[in-house]
Amino acid sequence: MLENTQLSQKTSLENLSNLELAQALAERLAISHQDWHRLKGNRKAQAAQQLASAFVFLLKEQPDSALTHLNQAQGWLDRSLKAPPCPEHGTK
Repeated sequence: MLENTQLSQKTSLENLSNLELAQALAERLAISHQDWHRLKGNRKAQAAQQLASAFVFLLKEQPDSALTHLNQAQGWLDRSLKAPPCPEHGTK
């Protein structure tokens, strides 16, 4: 039964374009408003979100936007970026 499910999932994935797959990954990795406080300092989550966005822009043939997100991901990974203050709470 598990093999049939895996085969079905593989077939479903094969029917999606690269852009659709990248968009699905970007949606999954996006940090929601509800999770922002919990994940604001999580470098892996922040970098993954930016890398997925970069991939979407690359596939949409928007290299400047892709590079911007790629640089953001690099900043999270090399610790040159940190989370901005919460927009609702300011700098408190």
